[in-house]
Amino acid sequence: MSNQEEEFPQGLNGMDIVKDGWFHERGELWKGQAMSLEVKNILAHYRSDYQDILVFESTNHGNVLVLDGVIQVTERDEFSYQEMIAHIPLYAHPNPKKVLVIGGGDGGVLREIAKHESVEEIVICEIDKGVIDVSKKYLPTLAKGYDDPRVTVHVMDGAKFMEENQDSFDVIITDSSDPIGPASVLFETPFYNVSACVFVCFLR
Repeated sequence: MSNQEEEFPQGLNGMDIVKDGWFHERGELWKGQAMSLEVKNILAHYRSDYQDILVFESTNHGNVLVLDGVIQVTERDEFSYQEMIAHIPLYAHPNPKKVLVIGGGDGGVLREIAKHESVEEIVICEIDKGVIDVSKKYLPTLAKGYDDPRVTVHVMDGAKFMEENQDSFDVIITDSSDPIGPASVLFETPFYNVSACVFVCFLR
């Protein structure tokens, strides 16, 4: 067993919840509800060092990215999430120049940040290169965010990146999956303590 598998226990196998041509998400965090999409074609499925990755073409929502059995994004409605998580904090800052994204491996948030001309540097830290790779191949309208020359990519744990890079970022956006598996550390107190230190350093 690898160190990654010991640290991040194996989650759901996405193919196990595709039944009779339908993908059924029943997240343990959301009791009493489910999300189902009709599957047209399975595009990719494998387990990375951190999580189960599934991409399928749906009949009505375009391509869909699923991590550990949980839907992360669909081509049909991804804009509503990406725009809100990116533009609100950027417009709340008077002059954002250096922006950090923790997670967000699909690239959609990068795409939206790149629309702000005042931003001079965009740094993204994504733990799972597999997410970046499948997004570039199957979600090109999101992954186009990586094409911007202001973008620098770090493939590593976001919490560790924060500890090692307590520079002054004008805006920090955490675009993570649910608080289980590799993203769980991004919901814990130590991560936010470090984030607060970054903001304090900037404000000084």
